[in-house]
Amino acid sequence: MPRDYYEVLGIEKGADAAAIKKAYRKAALQYHPDRNPDDPDAESKFKEVSEAYSVLSDDEKRKIYDQFGHDGLRGRGFDPNFTDLSDIFSAFGDLFGFGGFGGGRGGRRGPRPGADLEYPLRLEFMEAALGVEKTIDVPKHVHCDTCSGSGLKAGATKNTCATCGGAGQVIQAQGFLRIRTTCPACRGQGQSVNPGDRCTDCSGSGRIRENEQIVVKVPAGSYSGLQIRHPGRGEVGDPGAPTGDLYVTLDVRPHELFKRDGSDTYVTVPVPFPIMALGGKIRVPTVHGEEELELKHGTESGHVETLRGKGLARLRARGTLGDHHVRLVVDVPKKLTEEQEELLRKLADTLDVGVHEKGFWERLFG
Repeated sequence: MPRDYYEVLGIEKGADAAAIKKAYRKAALQYHPDRNPDDPDAESKFKEVSEAYSVLSDDEKRKIYDQFGHDGLRGRGFDPNFTDLSDIFSAFGDLFGFGGFGGGRGGRRGPRPGADLEYPLRLEFMEAALGVEKTIDVPKHVHCDTCSGSGLKAGATKNTCATCGGAGQVIQAQGFLRIRTTCPACRGQGQSVNPGDRCTDCSGSGRIRENEQIVVKVPAGSYSGLQIRHPGRGEVGDPGAPTGDLYVTLDVRPHELFKRDGSDTYVTVPVPFPIMALGGKIRVPTVHGEEELELKHGTESGHVETLRGKGLARLRARGTLGDHHVRLVVDVPKKLTEEQEELLRKLADTLDVGVHEKGFWERLFG
């Protein structure tokens, strides 16, 4: 189980952004692998503090972590774990005044992986409640077929960058650290291309934009904010590098009748007064269809009946359902026949309940 991120950085839970950044700078310098060549645990500690900072410095991730912890982050598609030190150097090197602060072990980074994509998907309440399949069109970049992603014309080659000697990075010294920064001449590529050697179909970028149709399987019980991950369906990276992922974020419309709280559903049902008073059978709506409910004699308005296992599917407990809560209220008729009104007045007399008498014009016109 990962340690608490606030404990890792040594800060209070209510720390502001400045305090979080200051704590990370201090911890990152303390555990930097180049500063601790004889400590085998330094690298893992360095990754741990960087992981904590990547979450607590992001308002959205921090809010999810504070409410749901580590599992909440993973359930929403956020994986803060760093497997490569170069990723940390690239992501947070600007905190140290440079584009990276990798020291001697970074070297030239390999092909850049593709970026992740996010696609917002709007759903009706019942689609999310019962599950649905949706086909979406995702605009993204793919490798150019003409040059296979190289960006070069047939027979052309790239030139080694004269500034960095093909490393893609240059080294600067800052105190005890040797800082690696992205080469300003080739922007980290280590190579350059003559304008006349560029592929004309993609203008030398190696990528073209197109739409891909993707089938999204929305599980029953889904909710707004849920992210469905599609590995390898994001942007392409450099040739030989992995493609990014696609995250489909759900936005569920509210329902005019049903409300939900987690996997439980709620509905308010108006019931005729005689059934509330004398008892009887009624049919009530659920997300799975109608259910029969037998009311007891003298059921009070506002009473809630709970139907076990008639709510929504629980995503983290497959095969189980939440409960359905039915709030019963008296259905007051807006129009009555003369006979019905007379019967109600007689009932009011027997119950000794004062009601308005009919006025002159009401008696005259009925």
